[in-house]
Amino acid sequence: MEQRDKQIGIMGGTFDPIHCGHLLAAEQARDQMRLDEVWFMPARIPPHKARAGITPAEHRLRMVELAVADHPAFRVTDVELRRDGPSYTYDTMRQLVTAYPDCRFSFIVGADMVELLPKWHRFAELIRLVRFIGLARPGTRLDRQAHEAYVSFVEMPSWDISSSLIREKVAAGRSIRYLVPPAVERYIKEHGLYVRTG
Repeated sequence: MEQRDKQIGIMGGTFDPIHCGHLLAAEQARDQMRLDEVWFMPARIPPHKARAGITPAEHRLRMVELAVADHPAFRVTDVELRRDGPSYTYDTMRQLVTAYPDCRFSFIVGADMVELLPKWHRFAELIRLVRFIGLARPGTRLDRQAHEAYVSFVEMPSWDISSSLIREKVAAGRSIRYLVPPAVERYIKEHGLYVRTG
């Protein structure tokens, strides 16, 4: 019997910090698209995020490792953290496709990103390497047909949570329980991340 290629979803992001919304999105993509695995890929320097003071990569990577440890189909890759310069998806995916010829990759993005995809670095070449999975929340207004050549959509429960909200809550001394996995909450406390200084 011919062995099929392994279906891998890539979940990229700054993950500063990773939260339960990221995990929910990855699980919905895995389940609805029948992916074998989802690889979480922390970005080194995201080109579209110039925010100063991004938490050091080793902390962001460790929080992702802790967050996905209990899921048999979730993995972590530090491929972008090991490369110099900005993290362009094209460069990363070319590297992964070459390194894992028996895998077929899909890149998971929020529906808000779908409209911006054609502006991504070397987009025409990128869509020959990878398909996109768009996370469509309830009420998402998007012309799906305009993007169907390179995006498969999955339905995503509405859950308004962001990494910036987590950082703000920690800085204000508020609870982040149930917004992040318990292991991530402990790590943030142990290492004093996001605490306001001065």
